[in-house]
Amino acid sequence: MGVYLSTPKTDKLSEDGENDKLKFGLSSMQGWRASMEDAHSALLDLDNETAFFGVFDGHGGRVVAKFCAKYLHSQVLKSEAYSSGDLGTAVHKAFFRMDEMMRGQRGWRELSALGDKMNKFSGMIEGLIWSPRGSDSKNAEDDWALEEGPHSDFDGPTCGSTACVALVRNNQLVVANAGDSRCVISRAGQAYNLSRDHKPELVAERERILKAGGFIRMGRINGSLNLARAIGDMEFKQNKFLPPEKQIVTSNPDINVVELCNEDDFLVLACDGIWDCMSSQQLVDFIHEHIHTESSLSAVCERVLDRCLAPSTMGGDGCDNMTMILVQFKKPVSDKKKADVGEQSAKGKEES
Repeated sequence: MGVYLSTPKTDKLSEDGENDKLKFGLSSMQGWRASMEDAHSALLDLDNETAFFGVFDGHGGRVVAKFCAKYLHSQVLKSEAYSSGDLGTAVHKAFFRMDEMMRGQRGWRELSALGDKMNKFSGMIEGLIWSPRGSDSKNAEDDWALEEGPHSDFDGPTCGSTACVALVRNNQLVVANAGDSRCVISRAGQAYNLSRDHKPELVAERERILKAGGFIRMGRINGSLNLARAIGDMEFKQNKFLPPEKQIVTSNPDINVVELCNEDDFLVLACDGIWDCMSSQQLVDFIHEHIHTESSLSAVCERVLDRCLAPSTMGGDGCDNMTMILVQFKKPVSDKKKADVGEQSAKGKEES
């Protein structure tokens, strides 16, 4: 579903970076879509020992993805759990915090300042900038709910975004995911999924959706949304008698904590525009084939995007926005034997 261009936009936004432990490259491309709704974050220095990477695939508009790219990592950093070393709890709370921050007058103002307009009929945001006091105010960000104005009763945007993020601290990798973007690690050349695609037909997702008063039609929640977890999408989060994690659509992320070992080659985070075209193992194999011949990791990502781009819009796959982050582990992080990554082989999952 979606509006397509007559010719794809193949210009790419690419970036590379490295420190003494990690090296990353990323690339994103609008492709056949009429607009670019993906966003991303790549921070080698969330603090002195922690790196943060994230991909955000928007739907119904770009602003929630852009909001997450701008604010999610800072909310992780502010968490008391983060200060105590509990990265999993910190990122878990940050996902829910995104929905909280997008409500009310301050939420409306911040979303508007990201460059999208308010559609008064749907609550979607897509183009108008309205910022009477400036969105870059240094006021305490945790006082968002206190700001008053004509949009104090704003329930948040009906557009939404997936969120798949990875934090790397020493030997520890923490992956948090809500939606159908995906994180995959290459361990001795084998692809392992570190996240699960949250589709409505999964048993646990289906049960929550139905209990909360929703329905599934043609694989879509209430006939419209084809994923079961996302940030934003406030129209599916209106049951006042249920907590956030039990709403029809929830921003509740799966958390996967992995101990890195010497056999770990690289990490990939990508939106479903990539995974619709390549399996986890196919992508890992493709990267291994090109990682030593390309001039940079972003160049490898660019090759993947070109590989996935469809020649036309007739088939559907290969027509989506595409974003990919490739993170390479520069040196051994541990002398431990192979550790359990908490997920079965991606190859095994895809064949089952």
